[in-house]
Amino acid sequence: MDTLTRVEDGVLAARAADGDERAFAVLVRRHSGYLIGFATRLLRSRADADDCVQEALIIAWRRLPELREPDRVRSWLSTIVARKATDRLRSAAPTAPIEDTEPEALQPTPDESAVASSQLDMLRRVLDELPVEQRTTWLLREVSGYGYDEIARELGVSATAVRGRLARARATIYDRMKEWR
Repeated sequence: MDTLTRVEDGVLAARAADGDERAFAVLVRRHSGYLIGFATRLLRSRADADDCVQEALIIAWRRLPELREPDRVRSWLSTIVARKATDRLRSAAPTAPIEDTEPEALQPTPDESAVASSQLDMLRRVLDELPVEQRTTWLLREVSGYGYDEIARELGVSATAVRGRLARARATIYDRMKEWR
């Protein structure tokens, strides 16, 4: 049995950041089930979730030296997966049988499309500027639909801390997005 399987996430993440592929492989085995479940919940497709997680893990491997809190590697990976899932959702074309749609009613006008795209771009910028703890909490709540207790368990904090982080994230987003209301 590989002795790395008993090593804590923070140590594995630090070793992986230094180029230890075996340590990264243990992290992947340890967290891939959760990440795939998380992505499946966001994307509602196991195949898309698998692709999303694979892309996220490639990004994670490249960016591991940027990880500031190695003990929080699971939350960091979840944030990368959430971003990749958001990218997929944004780029996905709606699919519906032709006979079931009324093109005039379903198709946004060019102006509406431009506004929606600008809103999403602004939201992404605001989310990128949030502290990682607030961003992860917001994504787990607003994108994944997790409850406060689920988020608290996932992040290893109290439900009160989750409420505080979420309140601060929402206040920042509300303030920065007020031009779009």
